[in-house]
Amino acid sequence: MKVLVSDPLSPEGVALLEKYHQVDQITGLNETQLIDLIGGYDALVVRSGTKVTAEVIDAGKNLKVIGRAGVGVDNIDLERATARGIIVLNAPEGNTISAAEHAIAMLTSLARNIPAADAALKGGRWERGRFMGVELNQKTLGIIGLGRIGSEVAKRARALGMIILAYDPYIAAEQAEKIGVTPVTLDLLLSQADFITLHLPCNKQTYHLIGAEELAMMKPEVHLVNCARGGLIDEDALYEALLEEKVAGAALDVFEHEPPLESPLLKHPRVIATPHLGASTKEAQVNVAVQVAEQVVFALRGDPVVSAVNMPSMLPEVMAEIKPFLPLMRLLGGLYFQLYGGRIEEIELYYGGAVAEYPVAPLTTACLIGLFSHILGEQVNFVNAPHIARSRGVRVRESISKNIENFTNLVVLTVSAGGEKQTIAGTIFNRSDIRIVRIGGYHIEVIPSPFMLLCTYIDKPGVIGRVGTFLGHNQINIAGMQVGRRSIGGEAVMALQVDDQITPELLDQLAKLEGVLTARFIHLQDRELFSKD
Repeated sequence: MKVLVSDPLSPEGVALLEKYHQVDQITGLNETQLIDLIGGYDALVVRSGTKVTAEVIDAGKNLKVIGRAGVGVDNIDLERATARGIIVLNAPEGNTISAAEHAIAMLTSLARNIPAADAALKGGRWERGRFMGVELNQKTLGIIGLGRIGSEVAKRARALGMIILAYDPYIAAEQAEKIGVTPVTLDLLLSQADFITLHLPCNKQTYHLIGAEELAMMKPEVHLVNCARGGLIDEDALYEALLEEKVAGAALDVFEHEPPLESPLLKHPRVIATPHLGASTKEAQVNVAVQVAEQVVFALRGDPVVSAVNMPSMLPEVMAEIKPFLPLMRLLGGLYFQLYGGRIEEIELYYGGAVAEYPVAPLTTACLIGLFSHILGEQVNFVNAPHIARSRGVRVRESISKNIENFTNLVVLTVSAGGEKQTIAGTIFNRSDIRIVRIGGYHIEVIPSPFMLLCTYIDKPGVIGRVGTFLGHNQINIAGMQVGRRSIGGEAVMALQVDDQITPELLDQLAKLEGVLTARFIHLQDRELFSKD
């Protein structure tokens, strides 16, 4: 088979590919040139410099796999590749150690004022008294995000004698303790840590996670490190905190807008800045090249791959049987997270009726995809979802029963954490009509919709009317509604399908209406769930 490498790749990665396949390394191709060439290749290996558009993918008539030597795949049209049945894979672990070491380097540089001291001496000034530092030994390090890189930072910080607190709502407490850190709330971490380092993706939930309010909670002698993603820290708020001496120093490798050449942070004397160097080591470049080359080789010979970022192929006969249930499983996982969120210790899935006759492992994986896709700022798929659960210390259990009452098939998802359990159940009518039939302790029949409002309320006259009037007053149309209750006059639940998104401000107002207990807006983005094809 033939492999095209269109961006610079380390000799080690190229050599591994050449061991099994014919390899052409042609760099500097524009889109038109790539379209002209790609039809003759079975695999394409790129870095960030090549844009793999839908047109390129369509021109790749023999294309079976696209490998990205690195982590981000935003230069590849994933949707089109998936539609064409092309595996897209990356090298997510190749730069883990380099990124962790860079964070530690930034940490020690902050503690001992190394960049400023170096600049002063090279400028002809011997100023020992000006650069008084602090020891890391017995200082408290707060790690926000305990994934691959955060865990490696924790190991190295422990060796430096640091006391480590960690905040990651999606990591089980037992897993955190295995790493040797103490899991705490974000507020406690912010108020107790001498040093804080961030290691999490930037998404809607984490954007400006550290803002003016959070900075005000920190010790005035705190040192802040961000080698993860730009946008996690409100840079304007950080600059103000530095000016007001509410923060002792900051070390930044990433910025919300790069390059940040006009940022006032670059001119502040207590800021250390590097130009996104977390993965810029010789070893990391070799590691990502070898990892992606190895996975491309596996994919081309039909072996399992561990770093696919889209759905790999399944046996046709298995897919035909389970395909109608896959949207339901992703819905259960995604709906749980949007309703309850938080830490997860155990996931139990009960399969009843006709669905129990099928292989349930792929269905369980589909549920994990729905759940973890909301948690992580990266692609979650059939290959890596079970690994993600294991790495986060999440126990997954399955049970089946072919004999059930009231339904032809039934799937019940129960999630446990902190001694509490939450349950959501769903079913399929006629192999295509999905319904949510239980939410918590309420039996209900909810028709999934892209935009939904879920309210718990006191079952008494006028409450539903107030909710409807409020939505109408705010120009939000109700397309449908279902209700469920435990007892007359007790707590009940209403699910409303609406035509527009509901802002957090409106949700807060809704929750304050007389008789309303809680209000949650649900945004379901699974295209297959609402496809009529």
